[in-house]
Amino acid sequence: MELKAILSYLACPSCHGDLSIEGEDHPSALLCANCHLRYPIQDGIPLLLASEAQAIDTQPKE
Repeated sequence: MELKAILSYLACPSCHGDLSIEGEDHPSALLCANCHLRYPIQDGIPLLLASEAQAIDTQPKE
């Protein structure tokens, strides 16, 4: 099943916010804009575990 087809059923495990896909052609992660976490995708499977989440740097680079 394609990831886009099930995205509306998935939520961030930390804040229950909506998720978006990073990398349209080759999805590499799911992103939560609410709590700024990145959940990696390995072998086509999203790892929606708080222990696997990575913080997204939201600060502008100088």
